[in-house]
Amino acid sequence: MKRIHIITLVLIAVAIAYMLVTMSKDLTTYDTIASARQKQGKYIHLIARLDRSKDIQYDPVKDPNYLAFYAVDSLGGQTKVIYHSTKPPELEMSERIVLKGKMNGDTFECKEILLKCPSKYKDDPAHQEKELTNKMQD
Repeated sequence: MKRIHIITLVLIAVAIAYMLVTMSKDLTTYDTIASARQKQGKYIHLIARLDRSKDIQYDPVKDPNYLAFYAVDSLGGQTKVIYHSTKPPELEMSERIVLKGKMNGDTFECKEILLKCPSKYKDDPAHQEKELTNKMQD
């Protein structure tokens, strides 16, 4: 191999390594509430569900940019969530919630909420029967 080929291959390898290191910083993992409490002040992603046994605090007349509710993760950890924006319209119907923000003591200061709604493709006997009837009529 010529010296120029070796140098080119080394430069390409360095460029690829640099890109991988840079891109790996953007990869995120979901934390549990227990691990989030250990990362006080760090920006994290929680995956949880709405604790329907507790009330949602939201009064759009008094303060449309204040929402407070409780979230529970898959391990049973619970935290109060405070979100300084309008309430997502389908919050109560969501199966899971992805919360992006920081832990501040026992409270999660949320910057963004992503709702994971129930799949429209779940097995629904009435819906399947209706589709089967429609196919048979065609």
